[in-house]
Amino acid sequence: MTGLNSKTPLPTAITVHQASRVLEIAFDDGAHFRIPFELMRVYSPSAEVQGHGPGQETLQTGKREVSITGLEAVGHYAVQPHFSDGHESGIFTWDYLYHLGADEAELWQRYEARLAAAGVGRDSAMAAPAASSCGHGH
Repeated sequence: MTGLNSKTPLPTAITVHQASRVLEIAFDDGAHFRIPFELMRVYSPSAEVQGHGPGQETLQTGKREVSITGLEAVGHYAVQPHFSDGHESGIFTWDYLYHLGADEAELWQRYEARLAAAGVGRDSAMAAPAASSCGHGH
């Protein structure tokens, strides 16, 4: 996960577009991204999705139609989206959002490769979650 980096540009505008399911974000270095909600959801920085270490990631499927039902500021460094599937534990720092926008093509490629390796598609139903050892009951 990308952490807090003092060199990361700061956002100048953030817009949630429900109809097109994208988070539009502009940064003070001139970068401008339209990050699909699905990409944000499948790469959520939460422990529920990322696990507690390398190799513990949980492959997310069935998120093509996910929407953002709320977006809360977290200090001056991040936002916490509330997704329509009930997921709301991911805190997206400015540098993580910049990474999602700047590396979108590579991230989609990596996600599709993981889906293919698992023999599932983007629209497959999520498997029942395994018992969690993170103590959060997820």
